[in-house]
Amino acid sequence: MPIPFGILFAVASKTKTPLTLAKQVLDIELAGLKAVRAQLDGQFTCAVEVLTEALSRRNKLVVVGIGKSGNIGQKMAATFNSTGATSVLLDPANALHGDIGLLDDGDVVLALSYSGESEELVNLIGAIKKFPVQILALTGAPKSALARLSDVVLNACVPKEACPFNLAPTASTTAMLALGDALAMALLQARGFKKKDFAKYHPSGAIGRALLLHTRDIMRTGKRLAIAERTDSVRSALLVMTRAKSGCVCVVGKTGRLVGVFTDGDLRRHMAQASSDVLDHTLAKVMTCNPTTLKETALAVEA
Repeated sequence: MPIPFGILFAVASKTKTPLTLAKQVLDIELAGLKAVRAQLDGQFTCAVEVLTEALSRRNKLVVVGIGKSGNIGQKMAATFNSTGATSVLLDPANALHGDIGLLDDGDVVLALSYSGESEELVNLIGAIKKFPVQILALTGAPKSALARLSDVVLNACVPKEACPFNLAPTASTTAMLALGDALAMALLQARGFKKKDFAKYHPSGAIGRALLLHTRDIMRTGKRLAIAERTDSVRSALLVMTRAKSGCVCVVGKTGRLVGVFTDGDLRRHMAQASSDVLDHTLAKVMTCNPTTLKETALAVEA
């Protein structure tokens, strides 16, 4: 049967533009993060201490979760590993069929469940209680079955989900992920983890290059380094730059010390502004004086 016009109008009037909806979702998730921040208490400190002690004994962190919580757990485990805290993700279903054997005495289990009542997870934690390990719960229900089985409980409760039906995990998963990051960073500080340690675990990609490359590894030397004196003309400096296949010439004084630089960008700017032929100017007149310098031992990322 046809839908009454009044109902159609009511539905249409409630429809939000994508941009409006996106802002609403972010506002709800921000409110969730603020709520979790306000709920932080001594339990968080206890969690960091438990993890620090376990890792100092060469034990590991075992992360468990079902569904979306399991996905969040996978990212948490990766973050912990990348900052030197040995971590593994344990699938609850497989754990009850033998994989629970990866637990060692003294390990720490981080259990993720927003409701705290997931049957598979609660059953697994019940089985894990028979092992000499400590259990940390990250849940939105501090009085749930999971919380009662745990040694330390981190409250990740949010006012509501960003889903219009308050069903799809959105604000809650964001809160759990953020709380996991907070744990990882607090643990990083407690263990005295340094930038050089971070480089060891990220030998490839942009992070690795930033932390492992030094200025000496990428700087120009020998024939690839264009050098001219401050009394040289721009014309002659361009020839030096061309031979070195460089876009910049280092300008030195009588003693050979660096006093400035001149780039092809400088040339274009001066040609656009000068009424006379800039090519006949001396470098002293057009160079950038006292350029910023770095020692060859500095990290390339500082450049």
